[in-house]
Amino acid sequence: MRRAVRVTTVRAARIRRPPGSIPDPMDRTLPRRTVRIAVRGATFGSLRHRVVAGCCALLLLAPASAAAAQAAASPDDGGSGRLDPRITEIMRKPDYPNARWGLLQQDPDSGRVVHSRLAEQLFVPGSVAKLFGTSGAWNALGGDHRFRTPVYAVGERRGSTLDGDLGLVAQGDLTMGGRTRPDGTVDYTDLDHTYANDFPGATLTPQDPLAGIDRIARQVRRSGITRVEGNVIVDNRLFKPEPVFVPVPTPLIINDNLVDLLTTPGARTGAPARLDWRPRVAPYRVTSTVRTVAAGEPTDIEVTTSDNGTRIRLSGTIAAGSEPALKVSPIGDPAAFGRTALIEALERAGVEVTASPTGANPVGRLPGSYEGRPRVALYTSPPYAQYAKLIFKVSHNLGGNLAVCLMAVTAGSKDCMDGFPVLADFLGRAGVDREQVQLLDGRGGNPVDRTTPEAVVQLLTYWHHTPEAEAFRNALPVLGVDGLLADNCTDCPARGKVFAKTGAAVGLDALNNRLAVGAITIAGYLDRGNGRFDVFFAGVNGASTPTTDVNGVLDIADDLAMVSAYLQEAAARRED
Repeated sequence: MRRAVRVTTVRAARIRRPPGSIPDPMDRTLPRRTVRIAVRGATFGSLRHRVVAGCCALLLLAPASAAAAQAAASPDDGGSGRLDPRITEIMRKPDYPNARWGLLQQDPDSGRVVHSRLAEQLFVPGSVAKLFGTSGAWNALGGDHRFRTPVYAVGERRGSTLDGDLGLVAQGDLTMGGRTRPDGTVDYTDLDHTYANDFPGATLTPQDPLAGIDRIARQVRRSGITRVEGNVIVDNRLFKPEPVFVPVPTPLIINDNLVDLLTTPGARTGAPARLDWRPRVAPYRVTSTVRTVAAGEPTDIEVTTSDNGTRIRLSGTIAAGSEPALKVSPIGDPAAFGRTALIEALERAGVEVTASPTGANPVGRLPGSYEGRPRVALYTSPPYAQYAKLIFKVSHNLGGNLAVCLMAVTAGSKDCMDGFPVLADFLGRAGVDREQVQLLDGRGGNPVDRTTPEAVVQLLTYWHHTPEAEAFRNALPVLGVDGLLADNCTDCPARGKVFAKTGAAVGLDALNNRLAVGAITIAGYLDRGNGRFDVFFAGVNGASTPTTDVNGVLDIADDLAMVSAYLQEAAARRED
C-alpha cells in the first residue's frame, strides 16, 4: 500500500485534479509560471479534533454582507487623513465586487488614527495571525532565550564504555543547527523549502540539516565514551503532539521534519534526471524515475511514499535546462528519525552503539529524572528572536504552531492547548483586546482564526514601545528586500520602508471553476522617516479570481503590497 503526496497542477484554464481545499496559506508574490499546490489532510482522534477536521474541509470564506459589499463599493475613510486615491482605485476594482476591505493606520506615539475602515470587524487573517502566537512565545521565553538540548548517560561507565543508554532530551529547538550560520544567526531563503510542494522556486539554505546532531555526537566522543552497550533514545516528553495543529510540532525537529528532494535535469532530452536528497538517514530511501523532457515542456514531478514514509519515489518529468526542482516529503516519526540520525552521527564520530540504528524510539526505557546522571553533550541554539525572524520572514508554519506549544511548556504543561491561556494573558498585558482575536493554531491556517484590524494594530503598537522594537520590526519581511515581500515593489519609493507580515487563505471554488480567496492581508510598520513609524493593517476578505489560474491570487497579493507602499509614501509626506 502506497500513499501519494497529492499534487495538483494549476493552469490558466482548469485544474487537472481538483483538490477541494488548499490549507496552506499562499504568502508570496511569485514569477508568472505554473504552480503546483499540495493538498494535505489530517486525522483527529478526539471529538474536538473531528469537529475541527470537518471545518478544515470548508473553504476559508464568509459571504460578504450587504453592508460590507456597499463599503467595498464606496471605500470611505474613517481616519483623520485623506486616503490615497491610488488605494481607492484598487479597492474599487471590478475584481472585488463582493469583497470586504479592512484598513487601519495609526500613529503609535500619539494614538492618532490616520485611516480606518471596518477596523472593529473580524477578518480572516491568514498568516498575519503568526504575529500573535510568535509574539506570545517571544514574551514568554524572552527574545534572548536559547534552547539547550542535553544528552545524558543513563547507566554505568566502565572506562570508555557506557553500560546503559544515551538520552537526548528534546527541548523544542526549531532547527537543531540546520540553519545556523557561523555567526550564530538563523539562515533562510525568500521562498522556504517547507513550501516546495506548493510553489516552484523554493530553495535550500546551505547548512547541513544534521549539524546539531553531529555536534552532539562529537561532544559525546570528547566526553570519553567510545562504546554504548545499550540504546540511544530521544526523550520527546516535553509536550504531546497536538493534531489540531497542521503541521504538528514535535519536541525534536530536524530539517522541519522533512526530507528534501532535489531533481536536476539530465544532460539531454530523454535522459534520467539527477537526484539528490537530504538528510540521509536510515531507513529512508529515495528513488526516482523522473526523466528529462525538451526545454519549455512542463516540469511535473509527483512524490509517492510508503505508509511509514521511509520509501520515497519521485516520478514525472523535468524540462531540460531548467533550474533544479525541489520537493519535500514528511518524516513520519521524528523521534525515531532523530534517534537513528544520532546513532549514525555517533558512529561517524567514533562511538560504537550496539543497539540497532533503526526501529522505534524506546521512550519507555527513559528514567523519570536525570538528577545525578552525567551530562555528556549539550547543543545550544541561537536566541529565540532569531527563530521569530525565521517564522515571520518565510511564514514558517511549523514554527508558528510550535510557538503555542512552547508557551504551554512555560506554564508547566505538556498540552499545547494550554499555551492559549498564556497567550491570552500576554495579549491582555500588551493592551490587545483579545475578544477581537479568535485562534485555534499559531500559524493562521485554521478556519476558526479571525482578528480585527484594531487588535493587530494594538499588538504592533505594544512592540513599538518595548526595548525590542527594532528587533521585532526587522524580523518582519521588508518590502522589496527580503522574505515574502522580496519581489514586491522592488523599484518604488517605499522599497525598504515597509516592514510587514503577509497572510493569505485560498481554496478552490469548484462550483465556479475559480479560486476563492478567503484572505490576503498585510500588517506591520510604515517608516515615516526621522525614526518615526506608523502601524497598520490592510486586508481583503471574500475575493475570488476569474479562473483557476493562480496568477489571479498573485495579482491580489500585489494589490495589497501596493496598498502598503502607498500608505508609506503618504506617511512619509506627512512627516515632511
